[in-house]
Amino acid sequence: MRRVVFARYLCGMTTVSDLCAAMESLAPTRLAGDWDNVGLLLGRRDVPIERVLLCIDLTQAVADEAVNCDAQAIVSYHPILFEPAKRVTADDVSGRTLLTLFESKIAVYSPHTALDASVGGMADWLASGIGSGECSPIEPASEQRESEAVKIVTHVPREDVEAVRIAMSAAGAGQIGNYTECSTQIACDGTFKGGDQSRPVIGNTGELHRVQEYCLTMVCSNACIAAVVHAARHAHPYEEPPIQVIPLMAIPLLGTGGGRVVRLDDPRTLIEIAESMKSHLGVQSLRVAEATRTPMQHTIVSCCPGAGGSMLAAAEAAGSTLHITGEMRHHDVLAACERGMCIMLAGHTNTERGYLPALRDRISSQLSVEVRIATTDHTPWRTI
Repeated sequence: MRRVVFARYLCGMTTVSDLCAAMESLAPTRLAGDWDNVGLLLGRRDVPIERVLLCIDLTQAVADEAVNCDAQAIVSYHPILFEPAKRVTADDVSGRTLLTLFESKIAVYSPHTALDASVGGMADWLASGIGSGECSPIEPASEQRESEAVKIVTHVPREDVEAVRIAMSAAGAGQIGNYTECSTQIACDGTFKGGDQSRPVIGNTGELHRVQEYCLTMVCSNACIAAVVHAARHAHPYEEPPIQVIPLMAIPLLGTGGGRVVRLDDPRTLIEIAESMKSHLGVQSLRVAEATRTPMQHTIVSCCPGAGGSMLAAAEAAGSTLHITGEMRHHDVLAACERGMCIMLAGHTNTERGYLPALRDRISSQLSVEVRIATTDHTPWRTI
């Protein structure tokens, strides 16, 4: 049996590594919350796979289903490993589930908040049930390349600027994507007056001097700052080179980030939105808390899969008058209503589970494997 699997592997069979690459393209891990635990959580990357099981919660029942259907990998929306584990034994449920997966050599990948934030991900799917309109993130994601962590600025006499630029570039400054030696040079006039102990290269001690300069600006990684500053000082003709290191903010990304705000093309009543969401989520009922100053119709509506109470303030700032999510704390709901925002709760996994068919199709379009949705994965709640 091992020889057969190895032969298939040599023939180019899909591996766990391929699954990781496909998930990274669908839900880039850099978009996940810094508190989250996403990516490959269990397994070897070089193991061949033929069948993948999808679930929201990786319970013991789902692990057993994966074993019974001969799945080699599970994509679990919620991470099975979140807090650091000091021991993994069969003495508790989580330990038994992990041991089942480990002993059966089943890999586990979790996209969680990276899938929420990505374009075409879970938040976009949830927002599509509200109605047609412009859709944008509640909390836009941002990206900062390591090579552009800071901006180093210096002022150099025009005849020396090229030497300083070359020195800074050689030390690692000026890399933007696939381009190197990137810089900005702006002509300007500089002034300085040397003190009694100074030894000015240009002008005389105690006299105000004016010189034609270039303001030279280059981006730089945190790792290269010291080397770049040293190179600039060494190549600079001034006794005291003016050098500034300016931290740069991350750049917001269009269409990606936590939650969604929908600016409806046509305002809708609370009942109309509720009926639309029930149909979209496949649920019979929703919990609704109406604000003290409930608008007759809603034009701006926000949503977040799972537990979206943490995004309430940002949603209000965006003008939302109705926030849709899975669950929220009781007192947070009361406070939101007092401030004039309506709340609609569908149940935590009800705002997530309906996306699994779309995820199945997206993974299948990238990999030559069978992708199934776990039949044993379901919400723990029932109405009696």
